[in-house]
Amino acid sequence: MSLTERTEQQPAAKRRWLSIVGIGEDGIEGLNPIGSELIRSAEIVFGGTRHLALAAALIRGTSRPWASPFDRSVAEILANRGRDVCVLASGDPFLHGVGSLLSAHVSSEEAWTVPAPSAFSLAAARLLWPLPQTILLSLCGRSTDLIRPHLHPGAKILVLTSDEQAPSALADLLCRIGFGGSRLTVLESLAGPRERIRTARADTFTLDAIDPLNTVAIEVEADVGARILARAAGLDDAWFEHDGQLTKREIRALTLSALAPRRGEHLWDIGAGSGSVAIEWLLADPSLSATAIEQHAERAARVRRNAAAFGVPHLRLVEGTAPQALEGL
Repeated sequence: MSLTERTEQQPAAKRRWLSIVGIGEDGIEGLNPIGSELIRSAEIVFGGTRHLALAAALIRGTSRPWASPFDRSVAEILANRGRDVCVLASGDPFLHGVGSLLSAHVSSEEAWTVPAPSAFSLAAARLLWPLPQTILLSLCGRSTDLIRPHLHPGAKILVLTSDEQAPSALADLLCRIGFGGSRLTVLESLAGPRERIRTARADTFTLDAIDPLNTVAIEVEADVGARILARAAGLDDAWFEHDGQLTKREIRALTLSALAPRRGEHLWDIGAGSGSVAIEWLLADPSLSATAIEQHAERAARVRRNAAAFGVPHLRLVEGTAPQALEGL
């Protein structure tokens, strides 16, 4: 059954006006017939400049590059609800892509999605890495410190990056925290005419002229004395920077056990001290969030440093005294 036939069978009230089409560096040659038809039939096509250029031969409607801030484009897409709108995305739109943002505003009855292979899938295929045994991490617009909790000997990590500087920044971080022997493979412009794959150790990383569109594969090797973050609560007290205001290891482990964090929950740590409880709370699961409130400026700065050192730089820190500091949170 063709896309047109399926669309005609839908009740008018439920006709799908939005299409989300994944496109890779191989351009329109990599699209299936349905994806090509959705682009060709759209009145308006939204996408990044690169994606619009890749699909230019199919676009008959109006091209709309992403606005800055991105929320403006989301608002414009929604303002055209009911028209034939196509959104171009990188690879799989629902794997760290625009599809995840749009799904908060559009129901499944309103949209078609035609994914392409993700950068993770392409990288795993090139390296013969089974995805279920591989850690998948996006550092696009995010701190490289987020990789720290995943650094365990023998781990394999695929990292989506923001730009050509990211592979070198990752290598530098690995060297600074005791993982200089790790092997980094930089996979550039996968599936496109400029595809290139190069490998180097973190402690001898000299790769240059890296394509901004890259994924980094890391095979983790720990040096002697490397800080490996255990999966259980109760990390070594000596690993935290503190001035004596620290919930001790055993008490911290009991506290986290009693709190029994469940997916998606939020912790309020009032009088954070070194931030150790909030930090270990966040390490329990990536869906968790936390707000630390600390009135002393020096301790607040220490909380920030500890959060980065333990790979949870997203810990929200509020400087102030409760209950006043809680206002507006």
